[in-house]
Amino acid sequence: MSNRFKCLFSLLTCIPILIFAQKKPLNNTVYDSWQNTSNLSISENGHFVSYEVNPQEGDGILYIQTPKGDTLFKIARGYDGAFLNNKAFFICKIKPTYQQIRTAKIEKKTPEDSPHDSLAIINLNEPFISIHPNIQSYKYSKKQGALVAFLAEKTKAKAEHAPKDSVSRIQILQKEIDSLQNNLTNIQTKGFTAIKPAKKPKIFKEVGTALTIVNLENKDSVVIPFATDYEISDKDNKAIAIVGHDKTDSTYSVAYFSNGKIKTILNNALSIKNPSLNKMGDQATFLVDKDSTEKALRNFYAVYLFNSDKDITSPILTRAHDGMYKNWMISEFANATFSPSGKNLIIGTAPILPLKDTTLPEFERVHLDIWQYNEDDLHSSQLYNLAKDAKKNYKAIYNIEQDKFIQIEDSTFNRVFLTKKGDGQYFYALSDKGNRIEKQWLGQTHTDLYSINPVTGQKTKIFNSLLGMGRPSYTGKYFVFYDEFAKTLNVYNAESTQKKVLTGIKFPIYDEDNDVPAEPNLYGLMGWTKNDSAFYIYDKYDIWTVNPSNGKANQVTNFGRNNKIIVRYENLDPNKEYINTQKPLPVELYYDVTKNNQYATIDLKSGKIIDSVTPLGAYKVANIQKAKNSADYIFTKQNYQTSPNVYYTARADNFIQLSNINQQQSEYNWGSAELYKWKSYTGKLTEGIIYKPEDFDPKKKYPMISYFYERNNETLYNYLAPAPTPSRLNISYFVSRGYVVFVPDIWYTTGHPGLSAYNFIVSGIRSILKLGYVDSTKLGIQGQSWGGYQTAYLITKVPNLFAAAWAGAPVVNMFSAYGGIRWESGMNRQFQYEKTQSRIGKTIWEDPKLYVENSPLFNLPKVKTPVVIMSNDADGAVPWYQGIEMFTDLRRLGKKVWLLNYNGEAHNLMQRKNRKDISIREQQFFDWLLKGEKPATWITSGVPALMKDKTMGL
Repeated sequence: MSNRFKCLFSLLTCIPILIFAQKKPLNNTVYDSWQNTSNLSISENGHFVSYEVNPQEGDGILYIQTPKGDTLFKIARGYDGAFLNNKAFFICKIKPTYQQIRTAKIEKKTPEDSPHDSLAIINLNEPFISIHPNIQSYKYSKKQGALVAFLAEKTKAKAEHAPKDSVSRIQILQKEIDSLQNNLTNIQTKGFTAIKPAKKPKIFKEVGTALTIVNLENKDSVVIPFATDYEISDKDNKAIAIVGHDKTDSTYSVAYFSNGKIKTILNNALSIKNPSLNKMGDQATFLVDKDSTEKALRNFYAVYLFNSDKDITSPILTRAHDGMYKNWMISEFANATFSPSGKNLIIGTAPILPLKDTTLPEFERVHLDIWQYNEDDLHSSQLYNLAKDAKKNYKAIYNIEQDKFIQIEDSTFNRVFLTKKGDGQYFYALSDKGNRIEKQWLGQTHTDLYSINPVTGQKTKIFNSLLGMGRPSYTGKYFVFYDEFAKTLNVYNAESTQKKVLTGIKFPIYDEDNDVPAEPNLYGLMGWTKNDSAFYIYDKYDIWTVNPSNGKANQVTNFGRNNKIIVRYENLDPNKEYINTQKPLPVELYYDVTKNNQYATIDLKSGKIIDSVTPLGAYKVANIQKAKNSADYIFTKQNYQTSPNVYYTARADNFIQLSNINQQQSEYNWGSAELYKWKSYTGKLTEGIIYKPEDFDPKKKYPMISYFYERNNETLYNYLAPAPTPSRLNISYFVSRGYVVFVPDIWYTTGHPGLSAYNFIVSGIRSILKLGYVDSTKLGIQGQSWGGYQTAYLITKVPNLFAAAWAGAPVVNMFSAYGGIRWESGMNRQFQYEKTQSRIGKTIWEDPKLYVENSPLFNLPKVKTPVVIMSNDADGAVPWYQGIEMFTDLRRLGKKVWLLNYNGEAHNLMQRKNRKDISIREQQFFDWLLKGEKPATWITSGVPALMKDKTMGL
């Protein structure tokens, strides 16, 4: 064979290998099956772990495994699971199938007819699983108890219920027989006229469903019919339930469960709500309205207390009690909960609001909003918070032994600190009364700080006009607070009533990188010790401790700043209220240079690392959980190439992978993420992330899309699953399809946010162009919200640089936006420009030139880049008329522009169908302008209103 034919044969035989080795690009059909791990849990003894694996759309699986990775149970559609204390039991809910839920929606079934959750109770030792269908909720003993209780869903199926109050069916039938015999005797002696016509029995609506209580240790169970609410004690296997009624009654009762038996402790009440137990379960409270008439328009509740030792149920607190404010009442929207000692009850009270005038016909009622200039809250905020404010209540303390009521909080205060969960020596409160109007332009309010004596209720003002944050010590003896304007740390001693400014921390404890007009925030108060001897606080990198009595500060960790490692406390016990200095402190170590992290433990006395809990490498670890009674941990590990899988460890040198999700990724062209540094036009060395396709060839020219917001370098090791986007660029999707994606960090100068975006974004893009693998004629930009604004600004600033732009919820006119409303909160937008993200730093009257400079509107004639705008009519953050302004002005100027309005949608798309739609359109738009593909119909012809819902133009 000649050399010529040998070469040809060799080439032909290689072609199939290259074809079959080439990976597929992602497409819009792959999203639903992409999985994530969530809800990690580990048993108290570390012998079992659980986690969920869920697809983006469809049915997930809950796994229960050993730390070695042996799978004990795979529970289809399991979720909301929990290990029970140190007992070998696990409980979780089970969803109906995705298809069942979808079918019910299609058929428009009522909630009663729709499929419901089930409950799984699993004995991990036997192993055995029991399934209980149609449940709406469950609760379990959180400490030493062994109870599980679950409340059934209301369904249309009619179940037989036992008579209330233990009156047997035989007794009921016997009464009916006696009545008939009496009637027969009267007829025989007096005739039929002696019998009065039978009254039609009054039929009531059934209230409540079956509550099942199970003791997992002895497997006993009881059922309480018509339960509406319930509670389980932390210890000693006690429970309480509010019991509604069947069709023959309209009153409520309370059932108490103890020693496997149920007894009624109150009955014949018009309304009963909010059961609560102390930790031992031997005392219970609930709210009762016993005397109101059925036609009453409001309920006046009293707090009832049940004492199991005395077997007494009695009202202990009404609105007439000494100490209760005049024209106030006990709120039905707050539980009367026990303090840890059981001595105090924390009560919610509220002013009695006037009732709506029902004598006026609705068609004659005027509906009007009146905005008034000196109201505390802007009227739009009041309207937004109307439902919440109708339920608003204020904390009060009731001492059970002394029968003493103290109103701790009222409308004067906007926050109250109850130390030791209501058992502390002193409480504290913040009051912004008289200053609330300034929230309109500051985004926050100045507050006065008060100490409160919980015994007498006396309130003492400590500090005037504080703008900052603070936290009381564990017992309440001290309160430490940070003054943002003075940048000082202050401590108050409630016993001596002395205040002092704390010094000695040689580095700033406030944000060194702050680039908004507002004063920098505190890095954070880590917490107090149990005996109030010290509190811990952060600087940018390290942990410091401060003695509140003498103000002396000591640096705990000395390795953070020197190595650019950010050290932060990782609280692995959400119930822990103080720092235990005798035990190793769990911390997260974030490496600011390399952007990776790990978990470790440190010694608070020496400040040195004791042990590395998780490995350190080119990935991100997260979601760490620790077994309560052993040194066993689980966590997730991820980077751009690897999904967040679950790992187990008991030693720093031994890690066991438990999950293995998204194996289908290997079939697709994926990509890489790398940290990129360049010098911006300001001279500052800055950072960003470059994402490249897996089959990247530096000799080729690629189209590049830049996505930006503010700073994103900490996401270098985030796994970016392909998913239909709510607004941001679907990075992994575009990278898989042959795009380079650039995500630059932006540092802002107050007064010039637009120019700041230019200085960092454009300098970064031009720096990358010098590397030679990006086509300078195929550049796109995409941003949402603040990123949408910057997109709009850049296409006016550098009109010849970008071939395509996509701006989601952009602001183009800072004058009109300044006075607009954020409808998701009702807040005015002025604070954004004067103090926060929009970074002007002045009002429109103080410096209108800055508003002109930073408003893309005034430079729209310069635009040459085709741009798509997404502005939705239910956007609660950016007024959607900003998008309309941009569209109509560009249209008037003859520019290429499109506006997408997803009807009824929010600032970021919430509905998955809309997310899928915009993902397709975004791909079509960028592929048209950056890859030269044929444009979709919606691009060339739009979708006329007459054709809406008939064609999508894709």
